[in-house]
Amino acid sequence: MQLLDHVSIGVPDLDAVRPFYDAIMNALGAVKVYDRPAALGYGERCSAADTQSSCLAVYLDASVIEPNKRHWCFKAVSRAQVDAFHAAGLAAGGLSDGDPGLRPQYHADYYAAFLIDPAGNRVEAVCHSAPA
Repeated sequence: MQLLDHVSIGVPDLDAVRPFYDAIMNALGAVKVYDRPAALGYGERCSAADTQSSCLAVYLDASVIEPNKRHWCFKAVSRAQVDAFHAAGLAAGGLSDGDPGLRPQYHADYYAAFLIDPAGNRVEAVCHSAPA
């Protein structure tokens, strides 16, 4: 069961975060589906014919982003994809909030990496599978 249909992240400056989200979404295999003056979109929205897709919208929002425990976690199909997510995010102006690696406190094969986007949002990529 996929729990989330779509997620929206607010940022005060789309130009500042565009390279970051383009890079991490590309690393995770998510296609950019729109680039508007006030929003970016990645992935595919669900429809009656496609009930399994999900999408991310990054919206222009002038609200202050305070440090907190809230974060958005994206599924990765492999540990290599988690590594690529982290490297792409760093190369595109993000900050590491946790290097790629196992997080056995969640389960034995939980392999994740955490980043802070240029606006201050915390994002994660996780692979739940054992290495092939």
